[in-house]
Amino acid sequence: MANSERHFINQGLIGKPGSRGSMATPALVLDLSALAANIASMATHCGRHGLALRPHAKTHKCAEIARAQLAAGAVGICCAKLGEAEVLGAEGIGNILLTSPVVTAFAVERLMALNARMPDLIVAVDNPENATALANAAEAAGKPLQVVMDLDVGLHRTGIRPGDAAHALARQIEESPHLLFKGLQAYAGHLMHIEAYEERREKSLAVMKMLGDMRDRLAKDGIGCDILTGGGTGTFDIDVEAGVLTELQGGSYIFMDKQYNDVEGPDGTSLGARFQTSLFVQMSVVSNNTPKLATTDAGFKSFSTDAEPPVLSSGAPDGAKYFFFGDEQGGILLSSENEKLALGTVLTAVTPHCDPTVNLYDCYHVVDGDTLVAIWPIEARGKSA
Repeated sequence: MANSERHFINQGLIGKPGSRGSMATPALVLDLSALAANIASMATHCGRHGLALRPHAKTHKCAEIARAQLAAGAVGICCAKLGEAEVLGAEGIGNILLTSPVVTAFAVERLMALNARMPDLIVAVDNPENATALANAAEAAGKPLQVVMDLDVGLHRTGIRPGDAAHALARQIEESPHLLFKGLQAYAGHLMHIEAYEERREKSLAVMKMLGDMRDRLAKDGIGCDILTGGGTGTFDIDVEAGVLTELQGGSYIFMDKQYNDVEGPDGTSLGARFQTSLFVQMSVVSNNTPKLATTDAGFKSFSTDAEPPVLSSGAPDGAKYFFFGDEQGGILLSSENEKLALGTVLTAVTPHCDPTVNLYDCYHVVDGDTLVAIWPIEARGKSA
């Protein structure tokens, strides 16, 4: 079904004053002004430091947000999965870097089909066997494939360790007539949520040195790196010090969440002081019969559960705390028996971890103040293959 034909339950409220508080819940809510401010802030930061921005769409999975990032100056977007790239490519996003390896035969076939219809597709490679398979497929498809070599800089999730094997892989790619070597990728995801700034800075700059050293080694062998891509929201203001990256891959800066709001900045404040929280889950009280307790309609199925419980941001008295109360329900523990939340009370919470929470919803409810102004489909939701 085309996006223009999709119907969402709160669609009839768009444009009505006060409609934010009238929505069916649970609902994923996106504050338009905060989103726009975050997009502009990161674009300004990258421009100030002569760095291209290639934001990670795995965070939002939404064509409308990708278009806003591109309009603000991003050179393209990143996707973590082939399915995300297929969906966003079909929505007209023409410059995509796939940051994860594509290895199975069916996935490689899909990748070649996407490469045929997309003007600027790049894929990360970390294995010589995979590079050979991609080269053979690109030859059969009749169009060279652009690749970056993914370096393992300590996370060990994907990537090849800098050194002789990485050098040999880069040489293999460089010499293939069916692969176009574009450069290096280095993402230190294991550092992004280190709360202490100085520890995060020291370790991230060490990663940047690894990346720069590999670039220099390849250059001595005549292998150029047009692209040095990596970094993230947690190190966006650190990695620029090294002067190594050509482009930044931050993703969560557009939304923020509890995890990133807890990360310390250089001046002792949090990252939450650098970017605004724009993403929330809105819920409603559905039961209140027990003293000091209320039950909402947002439980395990409404939030990612890989981190701490959500933090209440509005609708509840000071000291109230959310806890998971079941698949469909959340509990609100009140600090006094004199407090009571009326049935239908609307509450909002900051997501614990934005990326997997987004993947639970079909759409964003975009609000401006107290008014629902738009509903944006999350087109790439669930595209894990």
